[in-house]
Amino acid sequence: MPVKEKTIILNHTTMDYTTINKFPIKDYLVQMGIHPAKDKGYYGMYHSPFREDKDASLKVDYNKNLWIDFGSNEGGTLIDLVMRMENCSNGEAMRLLEQKLSGTVSFSFHGNNIPNVEKEQKSGMQITKVTELTTPVLLDFLNKRSITTELAKRYCKEIHYSVNEKPYYAIGFQNDTGGWVLRNSLFKGCTSMDATTLFRNGNNKETCLLFEGFADFISYLVLKKENTPKHNTIVLNSVVNLPKVKNELSGYRMIYAFLDNDERGRAAVQELRKLCKDVRDMSEHYAKHKDLNDYLCSRSTPKQVVKKKPGRGLKM
Repeated sequence: MPVKEKTIILNHTTMDYTTINKFPIKDYLVQMGIHPAKDKGYYGMYHSPFREDKDASLKVDYNKNLWIDFGSNEGGTLIDLVMRMENCSNGEAMRLLEQKLSGTVSFSFHGNNIPNVEKEQKSGMQITKVTELTTPVLLDFLNKRSITTELAKRYCKEIHYSVNEKPYYAIGFQNDTGGWVLRNSLFKGCTSMDATTLFRNGNNKETCLLFEGFADFISYLVLKKENTPKHNTIVLNSVVNLPKVKNELSGYRMIYAFLDNDERGRAAVQELRKLCKDVRDMSEHYAKHKDLNDYLCSRSTPKQVVKKKPGRGLKM
């Protein structure tokens, strides 16, 4: 089916559907923290990001810059891939990629070679305003993920920023270096790559809660009906930040790990077990879901709750 070509204006240059699709799919996947299980030089085989895939059935042709998932018989261009991964429209995928291509701001929580804030500002990204969360579209985005407004306002801010003088806004979650994890319905990004340490109770190294992202952390509070956790807490903001907190984690007697149900999450749990003898992999409690937030959303949707068997919950 022919695709109606759209255009966007980027850095005073007209970029159309064809131009955007020239951006390498391989590079996009790397910045999403997705690497080939097998790399043959001119193509790579990946574990499908859409489902559990032990056989690495998604092929990316590096020369043609096209992908095909043999498990679902889907495929196409970079824009098609973003539409599928983000569950968004053609126009939304183009806008999301526009933010990626219009500056050096990280496209995702899992990117490599993430620039620091100073470099980003020199290259065109600037934080223009930090306020309390008030914009309805951002609050609605969080509410659709079953995150309450009260908790969202407690732990997040509304960040207004510009990329090459183009204004944007997003939910912001601050990390330990003063940077921000940025999130809205079209964009995942950050101003600097680091973890967030919360509620460090002096030298108390009894128990630590470890989350992959802030949505999972707040989901935990919703599920536990708490405003603040009862234990020291670290939010990685990406498993790639695990090495940065190894020294902190190594002193704990017990770690509860609330990581994603994917290969990176499972690999991170194995790394944690080298640091701490008692690591509880809490993903077994939401084994049928992508992550803890997805589990929370399923509990908040009556039809889904009826269909699924009762889970073991998050008893600790």
